[in-house]
Amino acid sequence: MALFKKKNKYIRIKPNHLRLDTQNATPEVPDELFAKCPSCKYTIYTKDLGREKVCPFCSYNFRISALERLAIVADEDSFKELFTGIETTNPLDFPDYMAKLATAKSKTGLDEAVLTGVATIKGQKTALAIMDSNFIMASMGMVVGEKITRLFEYATVEKLPVVIFTASGGARMQEGIMSLMQMAKISAAVKRHSNAGLLYITVLTDPTTGGVTASFAMLGDIILAEPQTLIGFAGRRVIEQTVRENLPDDFQKAEFLQAHGFVDKIVKRTALVEVLGQILTLHDKENE
Repeated sequence: MALFKKKNKYIRIKPNHLRLDTQNATPEVPDELFAKCPSCKYTIYTKDLGREKVCPFCSYNFRISALERLAIVADEDSFKELFTGIETTNPLDFPDYMAKLATAKSKTGLDEAVLTGVATIKGQKTALAIMDSNFIMASMGMVVGEKITRLFEYATVEKLPVVIFTASGGARMQEGIMSLMQMAKISAAVKRHSNAGLLYITVLTDPTTGGVTASFAMLGDIILAEPQTLIGFAGRRVIEQTVRENLPDDFQKAEFLQAHGFVDKIVKRTALVEVLGQILTLHDKENE
């Protein structure tokens, strides 16, 4: 019976044997090593998302920062940032607003909620703006409005097309009516750019809502959107309470808006650069 006797597999450690420091014994998992898809609920190894951050199981488009977007859209080393250093004020003396701005700047590496400049996309020189939802939900304050307005004015003088990637929670409440005035200011600059016969493309990304949707986001000559993007003005619950009706499940999604004529084309993120390159090439005035 000794043949079947369970053997002790543990190793006896002598008292004077070097022991592991118990304070450092806990294994550490690096931050953001895995991500959970909000759509299909699968847990994904972050590297499997690729730099486009698209779920390999359901093709859900994760939200990405302005700098991540720039890396996949603009030709390498072609981007030149414009209109930096515009200082934000606190017109309403909103409590802790300046501290919140400082935190957002540190977190994103941006000076405001939109990155503006010029770049080439598939060789086509373009005025480019990318909103970053990590910066106070890309809310539109005075500096955001000023930067986008100046970009359109610059593009009008230089005879450049404009491409804007929108992602916003709307106007910035901390700046009150001053933020709402940006809607008209940008829209006027868009009109002057249009009067010059120049191209304006908007790419709606998740989420695009509020005053941004009500102004420059929907003024593009061509309006593209990523799949399943949330696009709207007021919130779903507010609309349901106003119209006293139950809205469709896909209400305010890009697919719903395309079916009703508000979006020209839904483009997968992995194909977006090619589509933009084709549109910009077709509208290149120098080749006409």
